[in-house]
Amino acid sequence: MNLVQSPARPCVGLAETVIDLSVVRDNVKTLSKRIRPGTEIMAIVKADGFNHGAAQIATAAIEAGATWLGVARAEEALQLRAAGLTEPIMIWLYDASELLLLKDIDVSVSTVAELQQIASAPNVHNVHLKLDTGMHRGGSAPDQWIELTRTAAHYEALGTLRIRGIWSHLSHGDEPDASHSTRQLQLLRTGVALARRAGLTPDFVHLANSSGALTLDAPDCNMVRIGAGLFGIDEVDAGLRQPMQFVTKVVQVRRIRAGEGVSYGHDFIAERDTTVALIPIGYADGVPRIAGAQASVLVRGVRLPVVGRITMDQFVVDAGDLPIEVGTPVIVFGNGDAGEPTAADWADWAGTIPHEIYCGLGTRVPRRYVEGTQR
Repeated sequence: MNLVQSPARPCVGLAETVIDLSVVRDNVKTLSKRIRPGTEIMAIVKADGFNHGAAQIATAAIEAGATWLGVARAEEALQLRAAGLTEPIMIWLYDASELLLLKDIDVSVSTVAELQQIASAPNVHNVHLKLDTGMHRGGSAPDQWIELTRTAAHYEALGTLRIRGIWSHLSHGDEPDASHSTRQLQLLRTGVALARRAGLTPDFVHLANSSGALTLDAPDCNMVRIGAGLFGIDEVDAGLRQPMQFVTKVVQVRRIRAGEGVSYGHDFIAERDTTVALIPIGYADGVPRIAGAQASVLVRGVRLPVVGRITMDQFVVDAGDLPIEVGTPVIVFGNGDAGEPTAADWADWAGTIPHEIYCGLGTRVPRRYVEGTQR
């Protein structure tokens, strides 16, 4: 099935997201062709795989060539292990009390105090030292880096931990102009040189995100971290596609007269006699309330505007004179091939980014996974 060509049948229940795992694999392969041969890919599947399902997305990415997985928190890593994924996993937000559970999870370290906590843990941990190269959000300050690397070398010599990687985070990685990222790369290179001088021999050096992997020439980095690109968030026109389609269906239809209002406060008042259709999802399901004045959905191949306020559980669209009935399929967003809105469209309407649209989807919306031609 081509996910973006209007659902062939009404969705199961009131609403669902339909996720084509073959598109995830295609996105990994598309990016792999554009990066330097031999570069390893860490698939970033934090926040439950941007709300696509971490284990499912991770499995698809690995099948397409990813060799690492990255998540933010300890519980996310443990969930991947519980799902049977055995690939290396790196995390960067954790508490010292969780170290006992993370014996086979690589951890990021930014300070000497964190190193000391890890060195005193009962398990030997693989560590990725993080250098702040300009993000100013995490990582070792440059003036503390020499102390950090020397302390790491000391603990590594004692056998209490292993420095497996050195990394940093791009602050402008979503921009086609890589000039700022290039300056960060130079700082990371200096940091790696100092680490080697301290006696460290990291296996991996990584800096780039999905966009940076394509715009930044970094031959001395042997791993890239691909997150947004897995989900078709294409900030540099790499030809990536959106694997998720958010679908629902019409649950009520009525005719209203000119001068009648819709939803709370009657922000919308019909200028003509028209048909309105009730859509059974709202901001509790991840439909941003603020987007209502500009938003639209696809019904029978036609973009129908949202009218009135988006509420917690439902919103209304103006169908005009379009023949429509209860049960008619509705595409809230997809990859746009059939003219439906995309997650990027909803992000524009809400004044945010596609990442937040995906992560904001509510728990009442179940997921269904498909493979290419499946229906």
